[in-house]
Amino acid sequence: MGAYVNLNGTLCPADRPVITLDNRAFHYGDGVFESMRIVRGKPCFLDAHWARVLEGLKVLRIEQPATLDRERLEHYILELVERCEMPNARCRLTVFRDAPGYYRPKRHLGAFTIELMPVPRDVYILNDRGLTVDIYPEMRKAVNLLAVHKTLNSQLYVMANLWSMERNLDDCLLQNDRGNIIESSAGNIFIVSNGVLYTPSLTDGCLGGIMRMQVINLALENGIKVYECSLNPQNLLAADEMFFTNAARGIQWVSTYRTKRYAHRMALGLVDMLVKKVLS
Repeated sequence: MGAYVNLNGTLCPADRPVITLDNRAFHYGDGVFESMRIVRGKPCFLDAHWARVLEGLKVLRIEQPATLDRERLEHYILELVERCEMPNARCRLTVFRDAPGYYRPKRHLGAFTIELMPVPRDVYILNDRGLTVDIYPEMRKAVNLLAVHKTLNSQLYVMANLWSMERNLDDCLLQNDRGNIIESSAGNIFIVSNGVLYTPSLTDGCLGGIMRMQVINLALENGIKVYECSLNPQNLLAADEMFFTNAARGIQWVSTYRTKRYAHRMALGLVDMLVKKVLS
């Protein structure tokens, strides 16, 4: 983490406590968060991230923090980048309900923190070694109002990663309560079959990822067909490629799912398109 964090618009030393023990983000996971990529000193896709924050706050009935809007968010991030001397970073914005009470909060005021974590590369890059994955069998994700939003209640993703670690896997695939493949433990999923991109529909309960949206738009702009549809394990075995997306790491290709092996030709091309867009 950088030497400073932002708490409600004020820079604070990162090596000291900035929130109290009764914070609702800590007690109940009552809030939303965004992970953004900082490339050469500038946040990527900030408009899309801000729009998703507002959607999440509306669903959770948390009021927009008084000192936070789109313009001030950009100012705070740039200020933090400069103060921490971290032009290439992963930025996390957390917005939580700042209120006393138990499950029944006494008010709905929003508060926020912004943090930076360094990344080794100044632009998105495709992973050299493909990921090895399998389907996480122990829990399934419910399809409900919260499914597409990045809430602070992330226990499912933590459990999925623990399962992967125990089996020496790089990642794993999550299913919804209908048995459809919807995402990985760290991002959205795409498969490629005969030159066509397929990705789960938001109605199946996958996260409404910012990078997911960027990849769909890049593909369409470059004449690649994209279908949002339900995916099942049989579709994975018939695919030519599989890759995951998130805003922090961009595109990460999968080489192995059980006995299936994948190429990464389209993933590589999409990364090139993504870098050109970010740097334009």
